[in-house]
Amino acid sequence: MTVIFSKKCELALQAVLYLSVNKDKNFFSASGISEQIKMPKEFIAKILQSLVSHGIVVSKKGKTGGFNINKPLNEIRLIDIVAAVDGLEIFHKCVLGFEGCNVEQPCPLHNKWGKLRDMTYNMLSEETLLDILDKTEEKIKSINPANI
Repeated sequence: MTVIFSKKCELALQAVLYLSVNKDKNFFSASGISEQIKMPKEFIAKILQSLVSHGIVVSKKGKTGGFNINKPLNEIRLIDIVAAVDGLEIFHKCVLGFEGCNVEQPCPLHNKWGKLRDMTYNMLSEETLLDILDKTEEKIKSINPANI
């Protein structure tokens, strides 16, 4: 589990990454995605619906329905997924949870966290799904070699 993102956000990132690798294929059911990335189906279904409401994923009903990426891969940044699921509050609040933590009244980790927070935000804002497609494909294959 990551330090700054919720489990829900981790699963959303993994589900979207799986879909990005398979973007040109048919739609995928929530159960199919959960099976492929080895995550709980109930969680994945709710997360995917949330991503649909944010325009990152599209859903289609019917026998050939399911979920897929809604935009070109170069138009979806990792920060878009984080914002849709967890919001961006983590990038604006104290890492230790202190109210009123600021430059004038910093918490013990304020300066160090500020640098890490900004680096993390910038990295997630710069990377598109297309930028990381090759490495994503390798990782998805390592989770379940039958994926691709």
